[in-house]
Amino acid sequence: MAAYENCYWSSEDGLRLHYRDYAGRADRPPIICMPGLTRNARDYAALAERLAGEWRVIAVDFRGRGESAYAKDPMSYVPPTYVQDVEGLIAELGIERYIAFGTSLGGIVAMLMAGTSQARLVGALLNDVGPELDPAGLGRIRGYVGRASSWPTWMHAARAVAENNADVYPHWAITDWLAMAKRIYRLNSSGRIVLDYDMKIAEPFRVPGNEAVPDMWGAFEAFRKVPTLIVRGARSDVLAPATAARMLAALDDAELVTVPDVGHTPTLDEPEAVAGIDRLLARVKAELVAA
Repeated sequence: MAAYENCYWSSEDGLRLHYRDYAGRADRPPIICMPGLTRNARDYAALAERLAGEWRVIAVDFRGRGESAYAKDPMSYVPPTYVQDVEGLIAELGIERYIAFGTSLGGIVAMLMAGTSQARLVGALLNDVGPELDPAGLGRIRGYVGRASSWPTWMHAARAVAENNADVYPHWAITDWLAMAKRIYRLNSSGRIVLDYDMKIAEPFRVPGNEAVPDMWGAFEAFRKVPTLIVRGARSDVLAPATAARMLAALDDAELVTVPDVGHTPTLDEPEAVAGIDRLLARVKAELVAA
């Protein structure tokens, strides 16, 4: 298991934010990993452990998740603020070039970041997310985000996760569900197993007018010449096949990998995703050498 350092930085509004820093080669740009809406840096543990040493991996906890502080203003739980937070980290670390890995919400943040720092972005992975999001998946996400739950044991939590996500990972065993439960839940001071995020992240969704998703194709244009991997779960209800195909056609150096029998989102541990990531990083290395 690769070692990592728990590190922190401060947001512009004074929040103490957390990231895991897995050491890697200093002559290569780091990989900045950004998780989904209700998730945290632990989602990237297996990927980081596989790549660490060869690549520096920085896995962030967005505000209100994991070990990052909860925001005083819940209306700051929106993509432009996450962009501002991560850009602050990049500036603090003096990172000149980076690779962005984004799952779901993290991919939206990556797209927005690309528009503001295109010259620094040398590679990207978008995990089951694109410039258009399927309304069916958005409706499902809005239905569960911000709903608190607690359990007396990890096995109870694992069974609840399995019940709620059986369509996403139809072939998982209880050991897989237990591992997921330990990524998305935490033990609180009362000894209960609870979701590891601020329930108030749901509040921006409830504001009238926020139901619509902005057109992200303009932001996506920033990826045109960047080596990019698009990962889609074959059972996804968020990234439609037609949208993924349009994304692929819009870019000069992109690959689409579809992970069979998985919904929203692939874990990036699947053989298809692992092979795609290795090909992406090989393309990035080749471009860096050519430059």
